Amino acid sequence: MIFIFVLGYCLVILSLEFIINPKSNAPENQPATSNHHLVHWSYGGSRNPSRWGELSEDYILCETGEFQSPIDIPKKILADETAQPINFNYQIIPLTIKNNGHTIQVDYAPGSYMQINGETYQLLQFHFHTPSEHTVDEKAYGMELHLVHQNQAGNFAVVGVLIEEGAENYFLQPLWDHLLEVEGEKNLEKVMINAQSLLPEKREYYRYDGSLTTPPCSEGVKWYLMKTPIEASAEQIEQFMEIYQMNARPVQPLHRRKIHLN
Repeated sequence: MIFIFVLGYCLVILSLEFIINPKSNAPENQPATSNHHLVHWSYGGSRNPSRWGELSEDYILCETGEFQSPIDIPKKILADETAQPINFNYQIIPLTIKNNGHTIQVDYAPGSYMQINGETYQLLQFHFHTPSEHTVDEKAYGMELHLVHQNQAGNFAVVGVLIEEGAENYFLQPLWDHLLEVEGEKNLEKVMINAQSLLPEKREYYRYDGSLTTPPCSEGVKWYLMKTPIEASAEQIEQFMEIYQMNARPVQPLHRRKIHLN
């Protein structure tokens, strides 16, 4: 009887020890899960871009990083004759659109990708900023589109498309017809889109090494900013601004980086 009692007591102690100090079966080289999505940040007020680095230790690169995005693109950049064109292979998908509290984002189903310099990057999502985050010769555009990609190694590549005020954009309108004014998500199986329709016909691009433009401002991001902008009407830009009047990070110092033009 005493033996059973002692055995039961030991099992209880071992169970409590596991609860307090659980052992993970995950591989030792598995990266830690970041909690940056739990820390609130914004584009104005006390949590504006100049304060992002103070909000969380996960955001420190927003303050100390030297390869940060966006940047200003000087107008006179010599073409890089060795640069390769980008091969886009985007598929038609049903629209999944969301307001995530910082922008309007469209999530992309697997199977669409871009290829450059022998690397394949899967398209994850695209979203919008106003005004443009990148500037050209210190000029900002009405909006900017970011197409976010990732390769098998987990590295990001972002294709940026400047949007200037002009004619109505026929390909943007199916998205604009379903903009959410508050945080939430819509899945519209009957509304088909293709992100390739949002690319300019001329595919020259500026290339540089940068970062995510939102916390945690992770560096090591390959940036491909299209030289030729696309157009959207004043009404379309205003419609977005009714939801997000301003959601652009200011340009960051170039430091020792080089910008290439293909």
